[in-house]
Amino acid sequence: MICDEIMEHLSALAPFEYASGWDNVGLLVGRHDKEIKKIFVALDATEEIIDRAVDSGADMLLTHHPLIFSPVKRVSDDDFVGRRILTLAQNDISYVAMHTNFDIMGMADAAADELRLSDTEVLEITFEDEIAKSGFGRVGELPREMSLIQLCELVKDTFGIPHVKCFGAGDTIVSRVAILPGSGKSEIGSAIEAGADVYITGDIDHHSGLDALEQGLCVIDAGHYGIEKLFIRYMRDYILRNIKSVGVVCETLREPFTTV
Repeated sequence: MICDEIMEHLSALAPFEYASGWDNVGLLVGRHDKEIKKIFVALDATEEIIDRAVDSGADMLLTHHPLIFSPVKRVSDDDFVGRRILTLAQNDISYVAMHTNFDIMGMADAAADELRLSDTEVLEITFEDEIAKSGFGRVGELPREMSLIQLCELVKDTFGIPHVKCFGAGDTIVSRVAILPGSGKSEIGSAIEAGADVYITGDIDHHSGLDALEQGLCVIDAGHYGIEKLFIRYMRDYILRNIKSVGVVCETLREPFTTV
C-alpha cells in the first residue's frame, strides 16, 4: 500500500483539515508514492525514536506531535531538527504527524472513555454541523462520586502514570470531570464554565493551578505525556483493524523525565 493510501485511512479517522490553523499535520517528510509495509508509531519524533524506526525497518513514522512546527529555513546537519529530517529522508521513511486533528477526533473521547465518563460533552467546540459537534477536551460524569485523592489514584491507575500533581483538598468530593490530554492551561475557563468539579490535563503551572482553585475548580495535572501516550495504543489498534496489509511497531512507553 502506498503512502497516499495510508493517509486516506488516517484521515478517515481524524481528518487532517480539522487541525488548528497554527498546527502542522499530515505528510511532513517523504514521498506520496512510497510503498509502506511497516509503520512505527510514537508520540514524538525524537532522534532516539527515528533511530528505532530505522532499525525496525519501518517505511513510515507516525507521531502525534509534529517534528516540523516552526518554519524551517534550511535542512542541514547544523541543527537537531535538520539532522532528524535528513535521517528520515536518507532512509526513505515517510513521516506523518496527527496532532490537533487527532486531539479533536480521537484523543478526547478516548481519554473520557478510559475514565468511564458518562453524558459527555465537548469542552471547547471547534467544529459543528447539523449532525455533530467536536473539539478539544470532554466533560462528563464519573460513574460515582469520589474524593479528589481517590480520583488522583484512579487517574494514575487508568493511564499508567507514576505520579500526578493535584491542586485542591484531597477530601473534596467530585463527580463532574473535565479532561483535556496534553497541555490544557488555556481551557481552565472552559472547564469552570462547564461546571466541572475537577479538571484533568497537563502542563499546569503554579499560578494557573492556584487561580483555578480560587474559582472552585480542582486540578489534576497528569503531565503532557501521561495521558497523550494513549495515542500510541489507539493508533496501533486502528491500523491493525483497518490497514491489514502493513505491520506496526510501537514506541516503548517511558516517561520522558525522571522525578528525583
